[in-house]
This record gives sequence, structure tokens and C-alpha cells, in this order.
Amino acid sequence: MKPIPGTPPAKVGELSRVTDRITFLYLERAVVHRDGNAITVRDERGVIHVPAATIASVMLGPGTTVSHQAMMLLADSGASTVWIGEQAVRYYAHGRPLARTSRLLEAQVVAVTNQSSRLRVAREMYAMRFPGEETVHLTMQQLRGREGARVRRLYRENAAEFGVEWKARDYRPDDFSASDDLNQALSAATSCLYGVVHAVIVALGCSPALGFVHTGHDRSFVFDMADLYKMELAVPVAFEVVAKGTEDVAGDVRRAMRDAMHSARLMGRCVENLHRLLGTGGEQETDFTADVIELWDSRSRLAGGINYSDEPPW
Repeated sequence: MKPIPGTPPAKVGELSRVTDRITFLYLERAVVHRDGNAITVRDERGVIHVPAATIASVMLGPGTTVSHQAMMLLADSGASTVWIGEQAVRYYAHGRPLARTSRLLEAQVVAVTNQSSRLRVAREMYAMRFPGEETVHLTMQQLRGREGARVRRLYRENAAEFGVEWKARDYRPDDFSASDDLNQALSAATSCLYGVVHAVIVALGCSPALGFVHTGHDRSFVFDMADLYKMELAVPVAFEVVAKGTEDVAGDVRRAMRDAMHSARLMGRCVENLHRLLGTGGEQETDFTADVIELWDSRSRLAGGINYSDEPPW
């Protein structure tokens, strides 16, 4: 048989784990192509090479042109590709995830479709966000009330710490520049956070739509997971950037968020917390990257690719 031309795709077991990868690579107004097992990025400053297997997510912003070969390499390397809008305030689409199994997705579906397990996960999320708060016996209404009080207090504390006047959250999705600098910074910071969390969720094969606290939106679970880190990362970064003064709010916030997420080991923590919330923390990551097809049975899983007929072979 004539061999397939080009570099053969890497096997799943040869790829870097999502916890060991760069959180995200944001590109805009550039041409993305391929050179061997690296993607090349060319703009007016020159060309750089980036090993595809070291990236968890590539965010393609406005003015980006990406070649077919580059997308093949990113897909083979398990890098989630995300198409986003100007200043990272829009999410449009993503490519195939790193996961090759549906087990985490199944665990998510089981947890979100049962009222008691859904409430358990929601309580756990609030407990992770606000350490020291007793959440075991609280209803969703009580959890929302406590969350509102804590969030208002944290905004006031950040305003006092960085010396920035805080009025109220004013997010205008139809006009980013209509808000004041602080609200623009908060929008840019949370957009970066949403992008990275979204990349982790789809990389592990979960559904971004099946949330536990948020519901009814195609990114409900993204908002759930991002809320775990918003007050720790996005809000302080936004206040700090505005306090220092800037003429490029979105750009400076994006770079500050990049550094903050790296220092906080966000990617690894997000993976660990997702497993913890779905009750799969005891399973190894290789269980979720195994390229195995199984058959459903009421008692157990069965291996695919086997003839289970009782009739003798021809």
C-alpha cells in the first residue's frame, strides 16, 4: 500500500498532558502555518516557531490567517483551537479536543441530571470559592445570597487596595469601549479566564453547556468553572492594571492575566478541580485520553470491534 504522505500524527500516549502545557497562545493579525511539528507565526516583526504539542489552547483573534496544515498539526497534537473576536471579548468556535473518551462527559451528565448530585456540586463550587463558609446544608437561594454579599465586599476591598474608584459593574457586550476603563479591564480579564477554562473543558471532553450553577447557555459550565478563579485572578488584575494607568486596557490586561494564570498554575488547578467536582479525581488522566471504542451494556462496558454473535463463523 502506498504510504500516506506527510508527517504521521502523534499517538495520544506520546502527547503532553494538558496539565503540562502552556495555558494559551493568543494570536492576532498574523499568518499561522506549519514547519514540521511546530506551528509558525508570521507578522510584521518576523517569524517564530512554537511546538504544537506544548500548547493547550491557541486563540485566533481578528486578522489571523491559518493554513490547513497548521490546523492538522494542532488537531493531531491535541491543542484546542479557539476562534475569538476583537480584544478577546467574543467566543466563536473550537476544534477537536484532546480527549478521546466520553467518560468525563458521562460523569458530568450523570451529576447534572440528578437534583441531589447537582446541588452537591454547586455547594462544592461555592465552598471552593469562599473557604471557611459553611455550605453543606444551604439551599441554592441561600448560596446565591452569600455569594452576592462576598462579591460586593471583595470589589470594595480591591478598590481600597489599589486606590481605584468603584461604582458598579457595567458590561456592555454590544459596545466594549462604552464602559469606563475599570469595567473594560474586568471584561477583558474575565474573557481571558473564560477562554482558558473553556479550552480545559473541551480538551477533557466535557460539555461547556451543562452547568451546575449556571444553566440554559452554551457556556454555562464555563461560567461555573471560571467563577472559581474570578475573584482570585481576574478582579485583582483588572484593578491593578487600571491603577497603574494604561492606554491599552485590553492588551495590558490580557498580558497581566497571562502572567497571573501562569503563576497561579491555573491550567493544572482547573483540571484537578474539574475531576474533583465530577467525582473522578481518583482516575488517571490516561483513562480519558485512551483511544478506545466500547459498546454499551446494562451491566458493564464491552470492548468494541468484536463479533458477539453466538452463531459459528462462516
